[in-house]
Amino acid sequence: MTTIDLNSDLGENTPDRVVADDAAMLGIVSSANVACGFHAGSPEGIRKTLASAVAHGVTIGAHPGYRDYEGFGRKAMDVDSATLQAHVEYQLGALMGLAAAVGGAVRYVKPHGALYNTIARDERQARDVVAAIRAVDPSLVMLGLAGGVAIDVAERAGLATAAEAFADRAYTPGGELVSRTEPGSVLHDPELVAARMLRLAREGVIEAIDGSLVPVRAASICVHGDSAGAIEMARATRDLLEAEGIRIAPFAGEAA
Repeated sequence: MTTIDLNSDLGENTPDRVVADDAAMLGIVSSANVACGFHAGSPEGIRKTLASAVAHGVTIGAHPGYRDYEGFGRKAMDVDSATLQAHVEYQLGALMGLAAAVGGAVRYVKPHGALYNTIARDERQARDVVAAIRAVDPSLVMLGLAGGVAIDVAERAGLATAAEAFADRAYTPGGELVSRTEPGSVLHDPELVAARMLRLAREGVIEAIDGSLVPVRAASICVHGDSAGAIEMARATRDLLEAEGIRIAPFAGEAA
């Protein structure tokens, strides 16, 4: 039986900036990428999401980003290596502490937003992030963009890795994500998204924005929690995959 993970970026809400329905999403996904406070979220909100993940049996991952709260971590930054490594280590430590406090454990790391996109092509920043993960806990799995530089850097450094595909994002013919500034970059139709992910799971391809087929080998599928219609897309994707005999299970092991 084919098995694939379903993940979402969560823990990003604050009272003045609610972007996702974490409780509903945690009833659907098998893994949760939980914000670490630099790009979004608050200690009390992050803790609540972690506790809910534990209650739902969802595997927890850390979701560190650039120190860009105002921009939601979506502003590209040329951060020096010492600073970037320290910032990622700090975020991992904070999330691991909160997870332990609610009876959970962090199993993997998926960088957020602009940091994620940068390390998919920038080897120097990818090395900094990988160094931070190794320094904090080398047993953590690195989750990154299928075909991206970060996966190669992490594997060379001895980390376990997993690649992911994005259910709600358009792809270029070269296998990169279409920039959010471009029309059609974010998808919202639950049936279309589910069908794309079924084809990914079965055939290992995703249709690019120009109609060509892009080969993508992924162990996990992401539905962004802050996308319009996120819950409907995640539910449709899970329902279709399971109806077609595909098992949904975490790539980084069962939840603590």
